[in-house]
Amino acid sequence: MALATRHSPGACVGSPGRSKPVPVTTDAAAGSGTKDDPWRLTTAPGTSAYTMWRDETTDPPTLVCQVGSTTLKYQARAIDDAVAWLRQQGDWVPLGAADELKPAADGSLEAFGRAGDNPVGGWYGLRKGYRGRFGMYLPPLLEALGLVELTHDKRGNQVRAL
Repeated sequence: MALATRHSPGACVGSPGRSKPVPVTTDAAAGSGTKDDPWRLTTAPGTSAYTMWRDETTDPPTLVCQVGSTTLKYQARAIDDAVAWLRQQGDWVPLGAADELKPAADGSLEAFGRAGDNPVGGWYGLRKGYRGRFGMYLPPLLEALGLVELTHDKRGNQVRAL
């Protein structure tokens, strides 16, 4: 089990009306991130479990996200790029999770994950038809790696770099 940050009602500095971080013990960070021992994660609201692992044999290196029978793939550099972008934002950013064919909310992590001016010049998602949901599946991994703080409300979750 790993120590992660969960949130309870209250106010966070820089984010009026958002939840306040409270450490709790969780196994959401279990796994080493390999194909044989993937990270076992849960979406921010805690409603869906999934696994992710890093595939260094591909070009570019890939994050493989398995949600039930659906496989999504993102460029592995998304970890570093998203954290750098979040640091530039300097405050809470909405996740804005959306499927590929739906628009991403302006200023959200999802919008960054598909923006033409991000470091890869567009989508971090690699599998056509499944390139979206960057704002759904990447933030819990970033939290498990100790790189971000993430809210865990039923809706409207946000993330910020540590």
